[in-house]
Amino acid sequence: MASYARQHYGAKAGRAVESWQAMLAQAAGLDEQEKLRMVNGFWNNALIGGEDISIWGQVDYWATPLQSLAKGAGDCEDYVIGKYFSLLHLGVAPEKLRFVYVRARIGSQSIAHMVLGYYPQPQAEPLVLDSLIDRIQPAHNRPDLTPVFSFNAQGVYVPGGRRSSVDGIGRWRDLLSRMRSEGFQP
Repeated sequence: MASYARQHYGAKAGRAVESWQAMLAQAAGLDEQEKLRMVNGFWNNALIGGEDISIWGQVDYWATPLQSLAKGAGDCEDYVIGKYFSLLHLGVAPEKLRFVYVRARIGSQSIAHMVLGYYPQPQAEPLVLDSLIDRIQPAHNRPDLTPVFSFNAQGVYVPGGRRSSVDGIGRWRDLLSRMRSEGFQP
């Protein structure tokens, strides 16, 4: 992947991907809680937060991990994408991880935001991995976040337990396609 990044995005991108690969190698032998901490810390430090319109020239763009590392920037979805696929690579079961679309209260405003939810058991309260706050916390410690829906490769989940297919999320399908073209098998 580092050679692909160097070839398509430049030397800086290659070094960023090498750092990512080194973190993944270092985290491989750790327990899941330590993997969560290491991956969350890596991505929160690897990217500068920004808006898609200024980073990609599009209103809403879901960047691949390689693209995010190449730019050194991303919005909330890009952090979640990097964390999600890093944890899958490290062997965390896919059913334990969900992209969680939330309304985040920041001051007097409520903004659209995305975090990664880690569910140690299927019906458990999730731990929240957030680009805005480095500390991983149980959802009940994040009253600033109001979940709207969540999803992973298995489906889309809405409050009340209803589940539907993830195929309806076009940006997800597009992301997976671009990742495959970069040589990453999601």
